[in-house]
Amino acid sequence: FSSSESASDLRALFDFIRTSLTPAGSDSWKGPVLLVDDLSVLLSLGARPVAVLDFIHYCRVVVCSQLKGNIVVLVHSNEDSEDEENELVVNSLCHHSDLILWVEGLVTGFCKDVHGQIKIIKRVSLELTAEQDLVQIYQYKIQDKNVTFFARGLSAAVL
Repeated sequence: FSSSESASDLRALFDFIRTSLTPAGSDSWKGPVLLVDDLSVLLSLGARPVAVLDFIHYCRVVVCSQLKGNIVVLVHSNEDSEDEENELVVNSLCHHSDLILWVEGLVTGFCKDVHGQIKIIKRVSLELTAEQDLVQIYQYKIQDKNVTFFARGLSAAVL
C-alpha cells in the first residue's frame, strides 16, 4: 500500500480481513468467500482509486490464492457518470474478474412486468487472447419475496 492516510486505513481493514479469515488452530475454512457490499463507499470516504485497487489485490492474494476462496465485490457504475475515479475502479475490477454480473435497467425505460436485465459475463481467459467472453442476458422482475428471471422477450406479459 502507498503511504497516504487512506491507504493506511485500508491496510488496517485488510489486516482485519486477513486475520478474520485465516484459520486458527483446528479451524478449517473450506473455500471462504469475502463479500464486499459496496466498494464505491471507500472512494466516497476519501480513498484513492489506486489504494482501493491495491486493497482488492491484496485481498485477492489472501482469499483466492492462499485460502482457495472467492471474492464477491459490488460496485456501482453509470455510463453517464462523471465520477472518473469510480469508473477507473469499475473498469479495473471488470478486467481482473472471472465472472461479472452486470445489472441494469431496461434501455427502453420503465415496464411494470420487467424491471431490468442482468448480463452474465464469464471470462474465458484473463490473458489477452482472441477467445471471446461468454455472455448471457436475462431479464428479471422483482416480486415481494423473490426474483423471476427469464430470457429476453419471454416475460409472462409478452407471452
